[in-house]
Amino acid sequence: MSELSCQQLRAIKARAELVYSAGQINTAVESMAVQLAAKVADKNPILLCVMNGGLTLSADLMRCLDCVVRFDYLQVARYHDTTTGGSLRWLKAPALPLENQTVVIVDDIYDEGCTMAELVAYCRRHGASEVISVVLVLKNKNTRRLGGRPDVYGLQVDDRYVFGYGMDYKGYWRNAAAIYAVRQ
Repeated sequence: MSELSCQQLRAIKARAELVYSAGQINTAVESMAVQLAAKVADKNPILLCVMNGGLTLSADLMRCLDCVVRFDYLQVARYHDTTTGGSLRWLKAPALPLENQTVVIVDDIYDEGCTMAELVAYCRRHGASEVISVVLVLKNKNTRRLGGRPDVYGLQVDDRYVFGYGMDYKGYWRNAAAIYAVRQ
């Protein structure tokens, strides 16, 4: 993949459609924190951030939670800086032991559900007593390879390529405070 110039990247964002503002995202994260706290308040959970996309949500969500959590992360790659998913590649496993723990997996977006399903299965194989899936964005899909939804989500988007607030466009724009959709 060739590297995009700053000018090209600014043009992509300028042409993109604003889907959710920073304020709307903050409101959603606060609501998610209330939902999550009700599920884990007395469980001393491990908040397991899925790097890189889940970093922004994990940080903001932790600050909104009014309960004790431990933090760890894992890193997997499915998109490899492209706009279509491939096979899951493990880059870093969690450091904390998961056995007999409540694990909260935090990621940026739930698209097909493949990544989350594999991560939930991983946590269960490693003895987690409970696994709760949390994503900021649930993509509305007419067909989903894997059924189900995350346990907690904040926003929904149409089946379009979105970026910002942790989600990238070909490796860029994770730092955008809002969420944008790429125009066709």
